[in-house]
Amino acid sequence: MAELLLTGITQLVTPSPGPQRGAAMRKLTVLQDAALLMRDGMIAWVGSRQEAPAAAQIRDLGGVAVVPGLVDPHTHAVWAGDRLADFEARVEGVPYEEILARGGGIRSTMQATAKAGVEELAQLAHPRLAALLHSGATTIEVKSGYGLDFGAELRMLKAVRALQESLPATLLPTLLIHVPPTEGREAYVRAVCAELIPRVAREGLAEAVDVFCEREAFTVEETRLIFAAARFNGLPVKLHADQFNALGGTELACAVGALSVDHLEASGEAQIEALARCHTVATVLPGVTLHLGLRAAPARRLVDAGACVAVGTDLNPGSSPLFSAQLALALAVRLNGLTPAEALTACTVNAAAALGLRDRGALMAGQRADFLALHSPDWRDLAYTLGANPVRDVFVGGRNIKENGL
Repeated sequence: MAELLLTGITQLVTPSPGPQRGAAMRKLTVLQDAALLMRDGMIAWVGSRQEAPAAAQIRDLGGVAVVPGLVDPHTHAVWAGDRLADFEARVEGVPYEEILARGGGIRSTMQATAKAGVEELAQLAHPRLAALLHSGATTIEVKSGYGLDFGAELRMLKAVRALQESLPATLLPTLLIHVPPTEGREAYVRAVCAELIPRVAREGLAEAVDVFCEREAFTVEETRLIFAAARFNGLPVKLHADQFNALGGTELACAVGALSVDHLEASGEAQIEALARCHTVATVLPGVTLHLGLRAAPARRLVDAGACVAVGTDLNPGSSPLFSAQLALALAVRLNGLTPAEALTACTVNAAAALGLRDRGALMAGQRADFLALHSPDWRDLAYTLGANPVRDVFVGGRNIKENGL
């Protein structure tokens, strides 16, 4: 469908293109009785219905609100096995160390994932990503990181590439250096830098490299070495940091110009100030707060300090079994202190910036035609609704995903 004019839009709501910081995150354009013209998968025009240009085809959406497609900048959607026993034990008060001793925890996911082939991993991930897509996520980042051995990491990334053929959402694979081995740590980091990252870059299997910088994961200095290898091989970097301890990872991410630093539950004033001064996006993950009972990342203070804040689901089996980008947006309002307007900005243009993208997240001419038609005439239902899906139609590149049979 080369050209299509959509009418019947009670509210067309959008942030400005590009990453928005601080108070600018609250500034949305709200057009009443609007129309949107798409041409060849891109937005060609938006404005008042009365001023709409002539179009080859016209479709009336029936009086609903339209917002940009959501961007999920942080998921671990490819895994095998489950963590249901871990969940039951944790809510009964069993310490995580004991869960690990029983054979559970992240190591159990890594063992199950390492045994699975590309086809099985893709089959397992497909319904998870389809759920995110139906919740409004038109662009989704997907990390590796549950393999440990390099073969498993490569299979996870290849599964993401395979899924791109069967899902209309844009999927962006990220190589995550997640957990160090119990023995041979230095040799592992050297091999990551000299072997794994160059191969991933050479074969085009990832769009970025992420590292988990924590006391039980990688040190700041190890992270610095991995970042250097990634940048040498032409890959931008991202960081898991400050989930449990503020070790200096956030400051490193800002210093090297990382795309984003994610989690931030343990961030203090020094980290907030660093993020307010740099271009690195601060990505908060309210699903972790809900599922694990962690302190919420200080999104309110980050915005007030002038930082660029994004929101992601962190979809994963252990700490955030959250299959809805819309629900992540709604939780960011309730748990992280964002306003509905800030949360929409955080889940659209700012989340896109966390992935190095500036061609989506806003409903403006020249942007990708990725957008959502809600069930409601009021866009605020996107942040208000819990337990039901306020998204009626998902358009990716100008096409309703229902045309793909989803």
